[in-house]
Amino acid sequence: MKIQQIDIFAIHLPLIEPFIISYATYDTMPSIILKVTTDTGIVGYGEAVPDEHVTGETWESTYEVLKNHLAPVVIGESPMAFEKLHDKMNKIVKDVPAAKAAIDIACFDIAGKALGVPVYQLLGGRYHEKFPITHVLSIGTPEAMAEEAAKRVEMGYRSFKMKVGTEVTRDVARIKAVRERVGEDIAIRVDVNQGWGNAATTLQGLRVMKDLNIDWLEQPVNSEDIDGMVEIKSKSDVTLMIDEGLCGVREMREIIAKRAADKVNIKLMKCGGIYPAMKLAVMAEMAGIECQVGSMVESSVGSAAGFHVAFSKKIMTSVELTGPLKFSKDVGNLHYDVPFICLNEQPGLGVDVDEAVIQELCQFSAVVTA
Repeated sequence: MKIQQIDIFAIHLPLIEPFIISYATYDTMPSIILKVTTDTGIVGYGEAVPDEHVTGETWESTYEVLKNHLAPVVIGESPMAFEKLHDKMNKIVKDVPAAKAAIDIACFDIAGKALGVPVYQLLGGRYHEKFPITHVLSIGTPEAMAEEAAKRVEMGYRSFKMKVGTEVTRDVARIKAVRERVGEDIAIRVDVNQGWGNAATTLQGLRVMKDLNIDWLEQPVNSEDIDGMVEIKSKSDVTLMIDEGLCGVREMREIIAKRAADKVNIKLMKCGGIYPAMKLAVMAEMAGIECQVGSMVESSVGSAAGFHVAFSKKIMTSVELTGPLKFSKDVGNLHYDVPFICLNEQPGLGVDVDEAVIQELCQFSAVVTA
């Protein structure tokens, strides 16, 4: 079985409401959907959701690098030779993890379909039966965030990921408002998205929010500041998660060596797909560091890929793949039983892709063949 053709679709996924984080506001989510066809007729789908602030890739550059560099180099290769595929992609262009993730995910979808098994069976089998879904609160006024949290509690959610990262005093007011509204039994995770900049500012914030009982604090400092994470961890008893500071093996080695975090947020778009994500998970497991599979707000395609990784590993203790719940229209049908996610038993990613929706949302496209 060989890769015969790759169709590339640059789309905009429509959000129900704007997604606001410390460094950007999204009215739609730019995504690249791949359709990979083999010479046996099996079709697999992949997705790239780049972020110039995190992966160093733009939507436009990802489309171009896939069309002109990565897709041509994997044409004619076996979609099941994951190590070889990544080696070829890494030799042709450095980094660009979201672009590589699109090809990686599509190939795992093909492999699962060819063997008649879900992707998680290719990764060691299913360990978790279900995961609770955490609702993500975009940055807003304290009152608005508290009101949305209260509504979500009524829907059954038991945990929130609060986006903050503007100014510490205002962020603490947001966290206090949500905590007072939802009570002490609801889990609150705080994601700063690098917005507090450095360890000193972060420690100031932690001192004034010490009684708010947060589950963990995620990426408060600049992504390159591993030593800042070490300082925060040494001076605080709040669980510390690293996100933007972890892309691949190089960063994971430094995090482990310096004990820079209690928990790491592995994202397929940051590391290059399912195959590299499993390598990072094994490294973290050996070091005794808990893992989460996080989201770049992918469609059902990319989100399902992340869930297969999460469901297959014991060290994965949380997931935040809620992209499909935020879209007014999606290209696939990943099913959520809010506030839980339970994967199906279908081969591959287990997602039915609607090509009519892809065409409707498509801004431009390309076909790469032998």
